[in-house]
Amino acid sequence: MAIELVPLCTIDLLLAEEHVIVGQGPSGLRVIAEVESLTVTGERLSGGIKGTAAADWLTIVGTVGTVDVRGTIETDDGALVYMTYGGRMDLSQGQGGAPIYTAPRFETGDERYAWLNLVQAVAKGTLDGHHLTYEVAEVR
Repeated sequence: MAIELVPLCTIDLLLAEEHVIVGQGPSGLRVIAEVESLTVTGERLSGGIKGTAAADWLTIVGTVGTVDVRGTIETDDGALVYMTYGGRMDLSQGQGGAPIYTAPRFETGDERYAWLNLVQAVAKGTLDGHHLTYEVAEVR
């Protein structure tokens, strides 16, 4: 049985210019990158950020960054969708020097988007300064 990747959406994020540096702890260097704006575009899912509670709670150990992102999307037709994703980034070439790989999941109580509750997605992101773009695909 082969894995199939079905395009789901593109996610564009603008991260705040200043990050919250918590410092070195048991999990590594903790950095919180708040999301200033988020746009989702796709045939099956499109919308933008809802509220201001979206960020990446990043930990860095050596040249490995572990992302932990959470936020809420409001679709163009008014549904609310909670999105979370974890993943890894290679920082050996500096910030933005290599792709970011993540595994998004979604939760919603809106029946129009109930299919998202069953989706496991994968994403490949590129970081250019404070602008982050992910191509997201549903795994089938």
